[in-house]
Order: sequence, then structure tokens, then C-alpha cells
Amino acid sequence: QVQLVESGGDLVQAGGSLRLSCAASGNIFSINGMSWYRQAPGKQRELVALITRGGSTKYADSVKGRFTISRDNAKNTVYLQMISLELEDRADYYCNAAILSGGDDYPVNYWGQGTQVTVSS
Repeated sequence: QVQLVESGGDLVQAGGSLRLSCAASGNIFSINGMSWYRQAPGKQRELVALITRGGSTKYADSVKGRFTISRDNAKNTVYLQMISLELEDRADYYCNAAILSGGDDYPVNYWGQGTQVTVSS
């Protein structure tokens, strides 16, 4: 079994900052891509940022220059540093990771349970 556990969501004023964390645990042989998604009320889940095992990154246009994704492979953890938060950033943020478990031939996509980010004016 593999688990992804997010943390760091909070209520913050517009213009403020937050750092989200997502730690993977369990039967992990290796982790490929790790990413953050978000889902605002009444909207579809959208990709916010992704990072490859080698450290290459990609961001949604709406967060470029404000959000930074990083990972610590030794800790099986991915982070999302968010600055200059806007009202539109309010959402539930979900971690996703492609994880190869011991004994498996192919990686499987896992999701965390989500962490809530609320931005107030």
C-alpha cells in the first residue's frame, strides 16, 4: 500500500504565502513524476504544477512566477511554495504521484486526500 498525505493548507489573506507538503509512504521502490492539482468549488480539477524525478518543472499559466514546486527524493516528498496568493487560488489542493512499488512492473498514479487553501480579501 502507498499513501500520499498533504499538509499546509490554511486560511491566508490575499498577497500572503503558504507552503504545501505531500509525503508519500508505504511500499515505494521509486517515484516518477509528482504534481499538484487543485479544484475550486464548482470547477474541474486542474493541474497546477508538476516536477519530474530529475527536477524539470511545468506550471499552469495562472501560477507562473508565484508558485514553485520542488521535491526531496530522499524523503519522498513534494512541496508547493505559493506566494502572492490571489482570491482565485482558493481551492482544495491535491498531490499526485506516479509510484512504482516493489514487485510491480509499472508505476501507479496515487492521489492524496487534499488540503484546503482559503484566500480572503
